[in-house]
Amino acid sequence: MEYTDVLLIAVIVGLVELLKKLNLPHKLLPVASLIFGLIGGVFYLFPNDLKAGILTGIIIGLSASGLYSGVKNTVEDNE
Repeated sequence: MEYTDVLLIAVIVGLVELLKKLNLPHKLLPVASLIFGLIGGVFYLFPNDLKAGILTGIIIGLSASGLYSGVKNTVEDNE
């Protein structure tokens, strides 16, 4: 992973948090993370290679979703 991939994960986590504040149902947040990852992978990271963009987008979206869930669980455990 390069630094742009890590930055994209952070951006996706922020966008998902924004959707959470806009009252998107919690069940749809991982799906939103995956969609944002796909968009970022295809249009930002690999605009000329669709297969690589899709695969990287899935990895980044799932990573952002896992990061979001891990932080959420950690915060809930500390409350």
